[in-house]
Amino acid sequence: MALRLGDIAPDFTAETTEGTITFHQWLGTSWGILFSHPADYTPVCTTELGATAKLKAEFAKRNVKVAAVSVDDIGSHRGWVGDINETQGTTVDFPIIADPQKVVATAYDMIHPNADDKATVRSVFVIGPDKKIKLTLTYPASTGRNFIELLRVIDSLQLTAKHRVATPADWKAGEDCIITPAVKDAEAVTLFPKGFRTVKPYLRYTPQPDR
Repeated sequence: MALRLGDIAPDFTAETTEGTITFHQWLGTSWGILFSHPADYTPVCTTELGATAKLKAEFAKRNVKVAAVSVDDIGSHRGWVGDINETQGTTVDFPIIADPQKVVATAYDMIHPNADDKATVRSVFVIGPDKKIKLTLTYPASTGRNFIELLRVIDSLQLTAKHRVATPADWKAGEDCIITPAVKDAEAVTLFPKGFRTVKPYLRYTPQPDR
């Protein structure tokens, strides 16, 4: 059965390009992104892992750890990292998980037989410090992922975990948020001292609370 939002992310121990990790222990109190790629030495994946490496400071700022996974072995991963660094002008220093026995791929339902019965699809899991899955995304092998969008989503997840707000379409950090319907106007006055504006009784905007 596919993992759903709110499920505990399966734990595992695996060999990676950064040494052996036990996933939950490695995450610790951090947020995490686990993303799969169909195969090493493939063009789209090369650009994706390069893009991730270039965002190291942005992930660190948000207390996010990143790990990639495919069913290739550790020797393949290590050789490929050199190509990524060379072609993408960066240094990959996050774990790439070797999963030749498909233990991780199976636990996270990353192999979709109708797409490819051997390779993992482009899955993304955002995992909270409580080890629960906060977001899932699945892309076809032909489409590279937008890691700036993942940063935006994490900004929203971290904000809404602490404040009783939601974020509107196309929201970016620093923009107005939506007060959740469970918060009554009288309570909103106290919770949101910067004020709020009411468009409809169910649609109320307030400046981002932690800015």
